[in-house]
Amino acid sequence: MGVDLGDLFPKEQCAFEDFRDRVIVIDAYNVLHQFLSSIRQRDGTPLKDSQGRITSHLSGLLYRTANLVAAKIRPAYVFDGTPHPLKARTIQQRRERKEQAEREWKEALEKGDLEKAKSKAQQTSRVTSEIIEQSKQLLEALGIPHIQAPSEGEAQASYMVKKGDAYAVGSQDFDCLLFGSPILIRNLTSSEKRKLPNKQAYTTVHPECIHLEPGLQKLGISQEQLVDIAILLGTDFNEGVKGYGPKKSLQLLQKKGNLENALDTISDSELKLSSDEIMAVRKIFLEPTITQDYSLQWSKPDPSAVIHILCDEHQFSRKRIEPILENFSSLNQLTKQKNLFDF
Repeated sequence: MGVDLGDLFPKEQCAFEDFRDRVIVIDAYNVLHQFLSSIRQRDGTPLKDSQGRITSHLSGLLYRTANLVAAKIRPAYVFDGTPHPLKARTIQQRRERKEQAEREWKEALEKGDLEKAKSKAQQTSRVTSEIIEQSKQLLEALGIPHIQAPSEGEAQASYMVKKGDAYAVGSQDFDCLLFGSPILIRNLTSSEKRKLPNKQAYTTVHPECIHLEPGLQKLGISQEQLVDIAILLGTDFNEGVKGYGPKKSLQLLQKKGNLENALDTISDSELKLSSDEIMAVRKIFLEPTITQDYSLQWSKPDPSAVIHILCDEHQFSRKRIEPILENFSSLNQLTKQKNLFDF
């Protein structure tokens, strides 16, 4: 998901200690997909309760958020709102890829190829309205704030960082840089170990920071030019231009200044966007739909509510949940509020 700008921006390896007492706004949909994809059994089946309901997202939210809180990090989760109409094509393509992966998962299971089955199963994850609601309920019970974005969660999270209400956005997607987040932290909620593709070997995963402004200065481009590069590469809102990768797109924008000036370099058969569509995609990133009416407030967890959600409803082990709750009990009350009357 998102635009791969990884080759353009330097990454700084970090540790949880670097974010002590920092507010990190986490792209909820991004991490829920991550949990649903990675927290699975050997054959690719997601974790489920006795009624067959998926619980991978609840397990991920509990344990990974507990790790953040134990490190004195203050997480807040931002959920996506209504997708922009230009995202319809991407949503349909993702749906089709998931359906194809489901067919290949079943075929691999029939052949007894568990490694391929799990690989394909990880591509079938869906964040449903039920999963979203369950996630919000668990966060509330844990005393962790969550914000409902009117549209793109990454846009809302990036706005909160730009306003100074948070230190960074936590997400795997580079789109946060397109929305102007000064700092992006990747791998913040990832497992500490990651399996290498097609190998029975693992690598250690560390958080990594990307700083937007120093990166732009090093590349010699503006935020607007970065968005134009993304349009050439292809975003969730438009198809890219065939044959244009990050470095070629960067060189073109450095030379031409903006996408309009570069149109004479790109043939009509390659460019599938009109000038109006280019302007529309730019506006999504440079003038995103956000809300100024949000609250950041952390509190101690409600153990009875957490136990009810996880143990009574979904058969988690109470002996394993209760010690985890101790990590959250150290959260001090802290409130940051923004509403329309403050502006």
